[in-house]
Amino acid sequence: MKSLLLSVLAILVGCQNKGPDKIVIGNFGSMTGAEATFGISTKQGIELAIEEWNKAGGVLGKQIELKSYDNQGKPEEARLSVEKLINVDNVVAVLGEVASTRSLAAAPVAQQYKVPMISPSSTNPLVTQKGDYIFRVCFIDPFQGEVMAKFAFNSLKLKKAAILRDSKSDYSMGLANYFIKTFESLGGTIVADEKFVSGDVDFKAQLTSIKNKGPEFIFVPGYYTEVGLIARQAREAGVKVPLMGGDGWDSDKLTEIGGAAVEGSYFSNHYTTEDPRPEVQNFIANYKTKFGTTPDALAASGYDAARVLLEAIKRANSVEGPKLRDAIAGTKDFQGATGVITINEQRDATKSAVVLQVVGKVFKFVESVKP
Repeated sequence: MKSLLLSVLAILVGCQNKGPDKIVIGNFGSMTGAEATFGISTKQGIELAIEEWNKAGGVLGKQIELKSYDNQGKPEEARLSVEKLINVDNVVAVLGEVASTRSLAAAPVAQQYKVPMISPSSTNPLVTQKGDYIFRVCFIDPFQGEVMAKFAFNSLKLKKAAILRDSKSDYSMGLANYFIKTFESLGGTIVADEKFVSGDVDFKAQLTSIKNKGPEFIFVPGYYTEVGLIARQAREAGVKVPLMGGDGWDSDKLTEIGGAAVEGSYFSNHYTTEDPRPEVQNFIANYKTKFGTTPDALAASGYDAARVLLEAIKRANSVEGPKLRDAIAGTKDFQGATGVITINEQRDATKSAVVLQVVGKVFKFVESVKP
């Protein structure tokens, strides 16, 4: 009976969403939970892009509507959210997720129904390998890991690293592996490789072990909540070497949680607010006007994902799955807020990364690295 009611509801909602005046796009993200800023920022970036397109007349002569669901930071909720977006809300495409584990949980659903899914910022390579309807507009971890390994070894002249990673996170485990591979190939040494689990609040045992191994820096490929706590406890334990990480660090909460302990740390990211390109500065100005705050990289990535999708709908002159899929795959030299985006044969974005340093409560640009 429940299945029958869901099917009837899907038909009714589908008829509404295929009306003459709107095209419905789906979004799922962690609006609550330990990585809530990821979902909120991404959603706001998407909302800004849709607002701009609607003010300019929409796409295919129709206004664009966004349906969003909070997956609470849970993989199973991510999967259920995408099922609802497709079967009840009748969306033409899905935007999400940030965390790779949740994108990996949801991607098979989009692939099954042949509804294009674009992840704004899931960097684990396996995400787009779930099928030919799954895309991303960000770089992937093999490149991000290489960027940080070369930065540490070549730019900072550091030769001994310790790793502290989340054993339950596809993102954290994968990024650590890619970092290690490049760092060791350059001649660097991994003196310690410790693990934690998302949600942990006590890292003293791992940090004591790391301190005893004498690393010149610690690579922490995690999300901002744990990274902030790790930084504080590292300094309390007398660990004075710099911390480094990836794009999962990007949130105002990092400095709020970590305080002075994250000062001077480095991480790779998708964009910098210091980029003078008009695509970046116009986005920042419009975002500030709408939301009253400076956009982080997750907001910029959400903005780009939505705009890549809308441009593809326009080029395809259709919202039919196969035609839209082909149009997204044909994205080339798209001028985004996070850089110039070209979708390659693996449905990943070929684009640059930036290295940022935490200075006070600001993430200052250090260098840009092309693929």
